[in-house]
Amino acid sequence: MDMSVNFMGIKCKNPIFVSASPMTSCYEMIQKAVDAGAGGIITKSITSDVRENVRPRMVVGKTGLQNIELYSDLSIEEWEDEIRKIKENDISIIANISGNTPSEVAYIAKTLEGFGVDGIELGLSIPHGEGMEVLTSNPEEVYRFTKKTVDTVSIPVMVKLSSNVSNIKDIAKAIERAGASAISGIDTVRSIMGVDINRRSVHLPTYGGYSGDGIRPIGLAAIATVSQAVSIPVSGIGGIMNHENVLEYMMLGASTVQLCTTILMNGYGIIGEILSKLEKWMKENNVESFDQIKGSALKSLKSFEEIKNLPYVAKVSDMGDCSGCKKCIHKCIYSAISASGEGIYIDPKKCTGCGICASVCKNISLGWY
Repeated sequence: MDMSVNFMGIKCKNPIFVSASPMTSCYEMIQKAVDAGAGGIITKSITSDVRENVRPRMVVGKTGLQNIELYSDLSIEEWEDEIRKIKENDISIIANISGNTPSEVAYIAKTLEGFGVDGIELGLSIPHGEGMEVLTSNPEEVYRFTKKTVDTVSIPVMVKLSSNVSNIKDIAKAIERAGASAISGIDTVRSIMGVDINRRSVHLPTYGGYSGDGIRPIGLAAIATVSQAVSIPVSGIGGIMNHENVLEYMMLGASTVQLCTTILMNGYGIIGEILSKLEKWMKENNVESFDQIKGSALKSLKSFEEIKNLPYVAKVSDMGDCSGCKKCIHKCIYSAISASGEGIYIDPKKCTGCGICASVCKNISLGWY
């Protein structure tokens, strides 16, 4: 069994990266991720100008976290020493960079290449602060930024996608056309975590980026779309809290994944826990390498036209395990499910095959009568 991956030509001991975040803001923070077993590091966003972060800048909600964190508070020159110390470890380091013009990001990329980073992640979106949402929605602008960076450096360039767009497939194709080596996504989702109804004020004083469990469905959809649209590798980001989430992203086409919120919530030790459970799952399922599962779920993804006329209805597959909770009855808005002397009965004439009951009870499945 081989846990290593080759991503953009970079050999990594495992596919678990720590994303651009507070956990990758300096050597000291990055070393904790290295010690925890991460296979790769994406630095916090490096820009031309140092920007001090606002306080407070994070708030935890029920299903995730909102942040208004901006860029690295280290100058480009200061990163030279940080990168030198990081490179003493056996770990791949990719520099996340951001800038306002193609020339600016190309300059930053070239400088960091000289410091010894293994690759560049071009961050073109952030859903708060000085985010460039117009840019990330424009395939030709994304192409210009990507092309200039690719042409300036000899190391691989990955481009990070925003979820706050409606044309993600076109943007992915523009990135591939510009010569990028990979695509990562998604960035955090523009959000307001909530309102303190007693104080009548929002929890953080401006719009922020939402991350964590709640955005995973958005991230999975984006990665599946991108994986089907381009042939270059993809790095999955968004709501990856455990080893099962890693596998979900990989089965939809991701070669690597990036963690952030789960580390903030659970500490660096979650990296080792995820790796241990991944290894156990691979052994139990006779998976020798991640290449065997990458994209394996894409074939089950159909267009709406392919599935809209399938005559599915719900049926009870095994009454032996029924706990009598009656969740299926309470969830059925069509009154198709009832309790009988023998257990649960589903009326095929009333059932419309919506699927809610099957999603809440393992003893119910969808099929044909």
